[in-house]
Amino acid sequence: MSLFQGMNASTSALTANRLMLDTISANIANQEVTRATYVNGAWQPYKRKMLEMAPRSSSSFDNMLQMAVGNVFNNNGGELGVRVTGIREDNTPFKRMYDPSHPDADADGYVLMPNVDPMKEFVDLIAASRAYEANITAFNASKSMMMKALEIR
Repeated sequence: MSLFQGMNASTSALTANRLMLDTISANIANQEVTRATYVNGAWQPYKRKMLEMAPRSSSSFDNMLQMAVGNVFNNNGGELGVRVTGIREDNTPFKRMYDPSHPDADADGYVLMPNVDPMKEFVDLIAASRAYEANITAFNASKSMMMKALEIR
């Protein structure tokens, strides 16, 4: 087991959480954009983006536990941590809002608005920022333990 394995896991999670915070802020910034993409001769509203994450290694929990206690060695070279597998668009239907004065209103006066729910975005924002803070705390704890180990005589 590497000395820096815990720090590497925290670092990968920090990077993934930062990308999640960026994605959430893009969703919030574009919650009123009715002309985001041009599809088949018509403008489409902004579609909410969502981050997909997965563990870096595909090891089971039992295998990881055995590795941690030293009964099994990591022969597959898998790393601990998380990785971003992609950013996908949310396919929930767009919201319809009645505003006949809007330039993008249809013949009935309805405008298709983005499928971004501000409350859901703020809940995700709080969760991502708490996860970011937790990973900073874990990283600093690892760093502190290494510094204390250097002080041993």
